[in-house]
Amino acid sequence: MVDSERANIESVVLAVRRYGKELTADECSFVVGHSWNEIHAMIVRNHGLAVDMNTLIAQAVEEKRAIVRVAGIATLPGVLETVERLARGSRLAVVTGASTVEAIDALVAAGIAGFFPVVVAAEDYAHGKPSPEPYLQAIERLGVSAQRSIAIEDATPGILSARAAGVRVIAVRAGNFAGHDLSAADVVVDTLNDVTDELAARLLA
Repeated sequence: MVDSERANIESVVLAVRRYGKELTADECSFVVGHSWNEIHAMIVRNHGLAVDMNTLIAQAVEEKRAIVRVAGIATLPGVLETVERLARGSRLAVVTGASTVEAIDALVAAGIAGFFPVVVAAEDYAHGKPSPEPYLQAIERLGVSAQRSIAIEDATPGILSARAAGVRVIAVRAGNFAGHDLSAADVVVDTLNDVTDELAARLLA
């Protein structure tokens, strides 16, 4: 919903740099679409850092807020209109690999925090995307069924997570700056404006 991939990567790079370590290009690519659980495990494994996940998250949040203060944060095309429309007929959740603080910061910046009664973030589960665990938690907390749910994703791990949880998936090209393969989704569209009520009804028919 927000153009955050580059800020996410940079914030993790800067947090790790505090310990005198540098992420490789492949490690930076891994940050996109994966949860903090997997990101932290990768960093500890590859660089031998003796830092717990919550501490690294807090340091990355500091770095990201500094980045956003300078560069601002941009929403993707159609975010507010689409969220407002979908919220009229559905219960909405955010299912993210980011931390709770990062997720709330992004929702507030986009002006849409009030539309999401449920936020499932990295601290809420043991196994992040592509595991189905994040989406299964969202389904349970929303009180809905997987068969009547649709995920909107822009990265391969999220698509696989939702599909493994039994959820239909719409992939959106806008925001997929890392060039993730979106072909595992049920439908691929250009922007959130293309996530119409008719498309949702067709997927759930």
